[in-house]
Amino acid sequence: MQTIDNFNFAGKKAFVRVDFNVPLDENFNITDDTRIRAALPTLKKILSDGGSPIIGSHLGRPKGPTDKFSLKHILGHVSELLGVDVQFASDCVGEEAAVKAASLQPGEVLLLENLRFYAEEEGKPRGLAEDASDEEKKAAKKAVKESQQDFTKKLASYADCYVNDAFGTAHRAHASTALIAAYFDTDNKMFGYLMEKEVKAVEKVLKDIARPFTAIMGGSKVSSKIEIIENLLNKVDNLIITGGMTYTFTKAQGGKIGNSIVEDDKMELALELIQKAKEKGVNLVLAVDAKIANDFNNDAQTNFCSVNTIPDGWEGLDIGPETEKIYAEVIERSKTILWNGPTGVFEFENFTHGSRSVGEAIVKATQNGAFSLVGGGDSVACVNKFHMADKVSYVSTGGGALLEAIEGKTLPGIAAIQGIPY
Repeated sequence: MQTIDNFNFAGKKAFVRVDFNVPLDENFNITDDTRIRAALPTLKKILSDGGSPIIGSHLGRPKGPTDKFSLKHILGHVSELLGVDVQFASDCVGEEAAVKAASLQPGEVLLLENLRFYAEEEGKPRGLAEDASDEEKKAAKKAVKESQQDFTKKLASYADCYVNDAFGTAHRAHASTALIAAYFDTDNKMFGYLMEKEVKAVEKVLKDIARPFTAIMGGSKVSSKIEIIENLLNKVDNLIITGGMTYTFTKAQGGKIGNSIVEDDKMELALELIQKAKEKGVNLVLAVDAKIANDFNNDAQTNFCSVNTIPDGWEGLDIGPETEKIYAEVIERSKTILWNGPTGVFEFENFTHGSRSVGEAIVKATQNGAFSLVGGGDSVACVNKFHMADKVSYVSTGGGALLEAIEGKTLPGIAAIQGIPY
């Protein structure tokens, strides 16, 4: 498989799929440019070789062209970070894009307009009436799939090689993230530096495991983490289940959880997961106490109690001090750590302590030689909030992509470069 380090971009145009889906305020100012900065090493490598990057990205979830999601709003900042006056094509597959791509000189950069302005990027029909028949839906889907091929071919025609540096969209078989790779031979398609790091980090956690291996799974719903938990039960030594999921497991075992969040229809599943953990010899770690509140807000009255004796009218919004000690003890003796999901409502300052304590334990374990991977939007937000991002081994940029990789699924964006079916 081709690598970006071994490839010489001199005189070549490279279609680079990045994830510039950055947050913008009401005045279209970028409020967090992490994703743009993450792609800079790849773009600068192409430029330093004497190549020409043609940048493709999405922004938001538009249902067609709209000023709100135009990539023109980030053009100035991308130019500033790259140190190059980046050109812009106002239509990713229009005549303007084709002309600008064709005339691009070595060392010049072209940013294409939002790829998702076209339904063909995602391959999903738009504008169907709510009462559309199954036949109409089928016909619309077929039409988009047929035009998607032309769309993909057009994007590929701009460049001599293809670089995928958008791990955040690697779990989508979209035109620019997977299908386009078929138009380039093995020697002319590769991962960007960010994608390479993401793939290696995931493989290290799932394949090259130093033990004990501990996974910390937070989140509010068991239903959204079933496949991940089941896959991890085949790999980990310790599985810490925390966050809102705690209360479904607690109630399933006969505990009293007051007004805490719960999935009543998943209690049987929770008991099955507890049994599976026992059968597989996995140490399943659950909270023993909670920080409770009499309302869901930062300024609510608070207290601590056993996780299975929460009074009516109160709800668990974070773990308690005893649980913090238990979690820390397990984490600090681990050699491989995966963290996905906070221990509580960390958005509220009064309920950040549990998540912070988990982060501190992970940092300590990392300092003692453990490999730690933090992924999933809220976990990443946690380590950034607590200024710990540079103290863990790797912080993943992919939310859904990372979770699907952990579930054991083949990611189309990765498979397309590796030349394997997806």
